[in-house]
Amino acid sequence: MSIERVSPPATYRERLWPGLLGWAFVLGFAAFAFIAVLPVDPTVAVVVAAVTAVAGVVIAVRTSALVEVRGGELRAGRAHIPVADLGPARVLDQQGVHDAVGPGSDARAFACLRAWIPQAVEAEVTDPADPTPTWLVSSRRPAVLCAALDAAQHSAQAAHSEQIG
Repeated sequence: MSIERVSPPATYRERLWPGLLGWAFVLGFAAFAFIAVLPVDPTVAVVVAAVTAVAGVVIAVRTSALVEVRGGELRAGRAHIPVADLGPARVLDQQGVHDAVGPGSDARAFACLRAWIPQAVEAEVTDPADPTPTWLVSSRRPAVLCAALDAAQHSAQAAHSEQIG
C-alpha cells in the first residue's frame, strides 16, 4: 500500500504574467511574420502568423514566474525558502524596489523581479547559515503576499509550539 503525499493548498498564488507591452510584442511579432510571408502565399502567411503567435504565448507562459506561499514555504520561480527562515515582510513601492536593487544594495539578495510590475515584497532572511540577506519578489498584490507570509509564519510557529508542548 502506497502513501500519497498531498501538499496543502496554496495560501497565496500569483503568476507574474508579462505586462501589456509584452503581450503586444507577441502579437506584433506574429503580425510581422504575417507581413513577411504574405508576398509568398496568403495561406502560408496566416499559418506562419498563427504558429508564431502560439509559440510566443507558450514562451511567455513558460517563462512567467510563479509566486506562492504553500506548505510553509515561499516559492518564487524555481527558488524556495521556508517561511520560518524569513523575518517580517514589507511592501516596496516602485521607489523602494529601485532602492533595494540600486546603487549600494547587497548583491547577495535573492531577486525574482519583473520590470513591468512596479511593486514587490522584501523579506529579511533570518537563518544565520544562509548567506542571502533578503528576498525581493515582484507582486501585483504585495499586501496580500505579506499577509500570506505572516499567516504562514504564525502557522509554522504554532505547529512548532504544539510539537514541543
